[in-house]
Amino acid sequence: MTTLEARWVELRERMNRACRDAGRSPESLQLLAVSKTRSPGEIRALHALGQFRFGENYVQEFTSKHQALSVPPLEPPIEWHFIGALQSNKTRAVAERAHWVHSLDRLKLAERLSAQRPATMPPLQVCLQVDLSHEPGKAGIAEAELQALADAVAELPKLRLRGLMTLPAPATDPVEQRRPFARLRELRDTLDQRGHDLDTLSMGMSDDLEAAILEGATLIRVGTALFGPRSHGEAPA
Repeated sequence: MTTLEARWVELRERMNRACRDAGRSPESLQLLAVSKTRSPGEIRALHALGQFRFGENYVQEFTSKHQALSVPPLEPPIEWHFIGALQSNKTRAVAERAHWVHSLDRLKLAERLSAQRPATMPPLQVCLQVDLSHEPGKAGIAEAELQALADAVAELPKLRLRGLMTLPAPATDPVEQRRPFARLRELRDTLDQRGHDLDTLSMGMSDDLEAAILEGATLIRVGTALFGPRSHGEAPA
């Protein structure tokens, strides 16, 4: 068994234990492999094990890997999720290639993604990123502005609003880890009560996925626990 395979098996077992602790079915949870800085060869190896959802943070890196892994095409095809901060002048590359965007936090970005989504492709699945940590420079929309953005995005023809995403401040205490995830769930429930039908909570990474699962995560974004530590300067996932 390769190191990558051992990590993948260990992570799946960890997810299953967390689901049992939460009284949930493992089928209610999806794993997104965060593959930023990882090679197409590593992605192919993980795909061969049965991991088909991959998340990328940087547009140029994403487009390069998308091209590299399209010839020959993988079966089943990769489901590409863009999870990083997105600049308005780089939306076209994502609109034309990604299946999901998790980091939507401005109407201008949403409008550009919808307008640039090819007519031959299905609607782009999107999550709104909510800033719950209030750290300087942190991306995400404020809670007070969430309802208006959700209403506007839901009207765009080539987007489908699926849920919410957050990237909370790091915490080691399990109780503190759960607070932002519980709040994101509450915000999702409030939007549903006001007419939205959201099925996705994108939250939880390598160090806090158990807390996220206990609070209802439907998709966790994991990089380090799968691929190993990143090079110096890269934030863990």
